[in-house]
Amino acid sequence: MLDKDLADLYGVKTRVLNQAVTRNLKRFPNDFMFSLTRQEVTNLKSRFVTSSWGGTRKLPRVFTEQGVAMLSSVLKSERSILVNIEIMRTFVILRRMLAGHEELARKLAALEKKYDSQFKVVFDAIRELMAPQKRKGKLIGFERQK
Repeated sequence: MLDKDLADLYGVKTRVLNQAVTRNLKRFPNDFMFSLTRQEVTNLKSRFVTSSWGGTRKLPRVFTEQGVAMLSSVLKSERSILVNIEIMRTFVILRRMLAGHEELARKLAALEKKYDSQFKVVFDAIRELMAPQKRKGKLIGFERQK
């Protein structure tokens, strides 16, 4: 997400957001945040058919999912505090889901040992359903130049 959009989301000015990031640069490695190139800004402007970017002098920063989460911990607005709390709650829920998934895998392995090859096809089908799905199609978004 662009810095100006995140500033709106967190209820702060873009300048304030960027100052907080600059003061905490160690918290934002390249896989959390990067700046657009001039060509990317030009392409972005032409896609939205706008005459200007709004007078900004610096190249916009772009934040990945991890960068958005990190922003909520360095900004001082009320909304950023609420977002940070929700992110932490979501991590707890995800951790519980993963723990449940591990428990299910253990139970499945025990059943497989108990009933050996006569149910192999069933166990294989269950494992396939439990496996992470491979993404089909083209990814959306920006690619970081190396």
